[in-house]
Amino acid sequence: MHTGHAANIFSVKFLPHTGDRILVTGAADTKVHVHDLTVKETIHMFSDHTNRVKRIATAPMWPNTFWSAAEDGIIRQYDLRENSKHSEVLIDLTEFCGQLAEAKCLAVNPRDNNYLAVGANGPFVRLYDIRMIHNYRKSLNQNTSAAVHTFCDRQKPIPDGAGQYYVAGHLPVKLRDYNNRLRVLVATYVTFSPDGTELLVNMGGEQVYLFDLTFKQRPYTFVLPKMCQSSTVDVPNGKTTNGVSNGIHLPPSHIRFVESKTQSSSTELPPYLEKIKHQANNAFACQQWTQAIQLYSLGIHEARGNAMLYGNRAAAYMKRKWDGDHYDALRDCVKALALNPGHLKAHFRLARCLFELKYVAEALECLDDFKGKFPEQAHSSACDALDKDIKAALYSKPDSGGR
Repeated sequence: MHTGHAANIFSVKFLPHTGDRILVTGAADTKVHVHDLTVKETIHMFSDHTNRVKRIATAPMWPNTFWSAAEDGIIRQYDLRENSKHSEVLIDLTEFCGQLAEAKCLAVNPRDNNYLAVGANGPFVRLYDIRMIHNYRKSLNQNTSAAVHTFCDRQKPIPDGAGQYYVAGHLPVKLRDYNNRLRVLVATYVTFSPDGTELLVNMGGEQVYLFDLTFKQRPYTFVLPKMCQSSTVDVPNGKTTNGVSNGIHLPPSHIRFVESKTQSSSTELPPYLEKIKHQANNAFACQQWTQAIQLYSLGIHEARGNAMLYGNRAAAYMKRKWDGDHYDALRDCVKALALNPGHLKAHFRLARCLFELKYVAEALECLDDFKGKFPEQAHSSACDALDKDIKAALYSKPDSGGR
């Protein structure tokens, strides 16, 4: 059927509970159209966006409501029960990210339709509580004159707590490097798992990420022997980094090196897991990094966590060097040390990963802790080489260390 659009249609969605009769389209002509397929007619036309409409989203339980995301940075909400021919601004990304912010994709949580995920031109994915936004807007309306429309007023339209932010932990510090290589990070697609507990994100120009929405990231804590000085190393949060509302904010997480008695972790594995580990080690020796990672991952899953396997998988990630691999290696090192604080290789690899991820000052602090814990390794060739690399980076570029 003819849709009435004058440019490419980027998104089509059937409204739920309409018997596949009502179709919504969004297009590059900045328009959103609603069609009745039984009569093949366009029954509503919305022209409120000022740039290309990239995505339409619907909610399984709401047959009259839908949303649009456009490259003007605006998320709009529509209610076909209203007489108005205009939509309402739900979220204005330009309020927080500047006039160059562009909304690229959005999705509604299928289990709880009050949550809306939004992707834009940047590494962060936002998760909004629609109820909190609407309740806040209602309170604003009640406190102002009836003649003043406050929905779009530029006075903090998103209340505190209404937004959470998710990002792969290695991306914020590498954003400048990616931009310099004209490698734009854009969240081009987001979708929830059927049970609403996970969020899948395609990060254009990089990788695909799966975020666990049920896990609120907290600081990692693991213990080291008393010989290690108590200190704090800031590293980015895990792959489900949560922030606060009202703008892009990535709070630091902490790996706390605290004084405690040495803890040990059994490295013994049952025979079938020893076989998997042996296969993984052989793949590693043959430089088949991906195969080694897959086998170590299988062993980790079956063993319900094992410091040695985590440490070995970290080494494979560091050798493969795909986008995000050093961050995955860092996370594995943290897990290995949580299980076995005396894991020498995991501690050293943690320092190397921090350096590779451009957390240079943190890498130096971690390496100093390593030297204190393992004095016999303090002047090894690997330790000296990393120490040299870190100090060269710190002294050659004053702004290169940490955040």
